[in-house]
Amino acid sequence: MAWIYLGIAGLLEIVFAYGLKTAEGFTRLWPSVLTVLAAAASLYMLSLSMRTIPIGTGYAVWTGIGAAGTALVGIIVLGEPRTAPRVASLALILIGVIGLRVFSD
Repeated sequence: MAWIYLGIAGLLEIVFAYGLKTAEGFTRLWPSVLTVLAAAASLYMLSLSMRTIPIGTGYAVWTGIGAAGTALVGIIVLGEPRTAPRVASLALILIGVIGLRVFSD
């Protein structure tokens, strides 16, 4: 169950990061509310997962999901550059996250 909590926490981290962009410095009410709720929920789910997952693994996976997912949202939704070095870098992050999961037990 801890890995499910961690996955949800990572997805909420993506929502949080995207929310920071759409809230425009917390000047827009509803995007700001969503951003704060996503951040709080992400941290809560992360804390649940760390009851059993080691801190180094849990935090690295959480930030990896958030970083890679946010970069993908930037590329797909916001039209940010989709260059070979960026895609390769994202692949390396995902390989690291998968490696941490596979070799953590």
